[in-house]
Amino acid sequence: MIPNLIPNPDLTETCPRMLLRRPSYQETYDAFRWKIPRDYNIGVDVCDRHAIGRARRALIYHREETGATTEYSFHQLKNWSDRLAAALRSLGIDRGDRIAIVLPQSPEAALTHLASSKLGAVAVPLFCLFGPDALQYRLNDSGAKAVFVNGENLEKITAIRSRLPSLKLIVVVTQGSAGEFHRFDELLTGARGAFTPVRTRAEDPALLIYTSGTTGPPKGALHAHRALLGHLPGVEFSNNFAPQPGDCFWTPADWAWVAGLMDVLLPAWHHGLPVVAGTFRKFDPERAFALMGQHRIRNALIPPTALKMMREVPEPRNRNRFSLRSIFSGGEPLGAEVLDWAKGTLGVTINEVYGQTEANMVVGSCHEVMGIKPGSMGRPIPGHQVEVIGEDGSPAPAGEIGEISVRRPDPVMFLEYWKNPRATQEKFTGDWARTGDLARRDNDGYIWFVGRSDDLITSSSYRIGPAEVEESILKHPDVSMAAVIGVPHAIRGAIVKAFVKPKPHCRPTPELRRSIQEFVKTRLGSHEYPREISFVESFPMTTSGKILRRKLRKQEEEKR
Repeated sequence: MIPNLIPNPDLTETCPRMLLRRPSYQETYDAFRWKIPRDYNIGVDVCDRHAIGRARRALIYHREETGATTEYSFHQLKNWSDRLAAALRSLGIDRGDRIAIVLPQSPEAALTHLASSKLGAVAVPLFCLFGPDALQYRLNDSGAKAVFVNGENLEKITAIRSRLPSLKLIVVVTQGSAGEFHRFDELLTGARGAFTPVRTRAEDPALLIYTSGTTGPPKGALHAHRALLGHLPGVEFSNNFAPQPGDCFWTPADWAWVAGLMDVLLPAWHHGLPVVAGTFRKFDPERAFALMGQHRIRNALIPPTALKMMREVPEPRNRNRFSLRSIFSGGEPLGAEVLDWAKGTLGVTINEVYGQTEANMVVGSCHEVMGIKPGSMGRPIPGHQVEVIGEDGSPAPAGEIGEISVRRPDPVMFLEYWKNPRATQEKFTGDWARTGDLARRDNDGYIWFVGRSDDLITSSSYRIGPAEVEESILKHPDVSMAAVIGVPHAIRGAIVKAFVKPKPHCRPTPELRRSIQEFVKTRLGSHEYPREISFVESFPMTTSGKILRRKLRKQEEEKR
């Protein structure tokens, strides 16, 4: 009843050699069939069915401040999440209610997700670094009835509590007094009686995840329980297929985002595999290397920005203890430089993946069954129909720019934008969900990211995607990070402007500026090189680690 990428038995009968080799990408894609059950509950799937026996590891919690670790079994998580669900029900939280989770990677965050699912409630994961205004918007928009928060963020909630009419229950994860609020550990110890998980349909809502707001106010993408099953092919594909003994997952991506939650935590638990949890207050590449070695991480989702920071560490700690089997990454193109570094330093080929909050893990790479083309996000994941669509709604010819679109029905597809039917309707052209991301498909079926539809630069009638220019700039030996936008020009309409962060040993000089311009001009073309370059120390970023080009454009508009 669970989708997987195991070859279709009929295919192996027609290909006797199949057992002796890995099926090709096309064979894997053609053989895949969805098997979505009518009744399905995320919490029961990822926890309860693995809780037979007491010893099976589920979570390894790493405390940054002390370096100490605590391990939790599926048996423990089942019992505690049942208690938490029973306690919440006794406090008036029931099926369909929204439960906001303002917690870092932690046992408490994981248990709250499990309990919410078992109640038939809707979990609303929210990033701990959100300020009061961002939290107020999301809590009000979702109509959250309960919020789980740690002591560090409680003040933000109390500051806006009077402006949250739907909020009835605040649960605090703290070692000290919670005052008038409920303490997390007291809910667990005070719960009495057996709890039976609610029987949910695969189509019932389970998660409300807010977009990062790269093109406007964040929208709540409502996902069904089946969305986890929809993620599994992409997770298996990007981790080189079926789980293996000794696999152990980790990501620095927060569980408040679809990547950390639906690409790592829940899929790993679906397969009964342990996950290492722990939060860096600020991502530290040296600590990341140390953690990977200490816990023998085998499978990791590492965002592009983090990988680029890790590349700058000359001598990674615990390098001799690395036991990586797979790394996957997405959000921004990596480029050949990072791929080469990972192969040489980490001993793995990074599989790039693509998706968005509304329909995630729909395009990707798996180096075991397909060639890797640096700069490409890969090909459609088995089970998903993905096309580059032209303005008329039909597939664009190879080499032409169009919009990445995903065809419904698809188990990974969101149900709707929360309380926003107009935005839901505008998302689709017929059965194609338009992502707002521009790309080209080459003759081999690989998809190449160009940029957001509002990021496209038109200069002297040339259509220029910022991603390609950024990748070229990043190949310069003195560049650490780069972002590209279009700025107005009297004759050309617009020109390319780059914002560049030099590597630590490099000074931002006019000579470096000219060197970067010539570097790009000779590799891409005279119409695409950055005619203007500003050196910066940092970039405006979304909380999920993507550069906000619209803020760079706004800054330029205010200057001009």
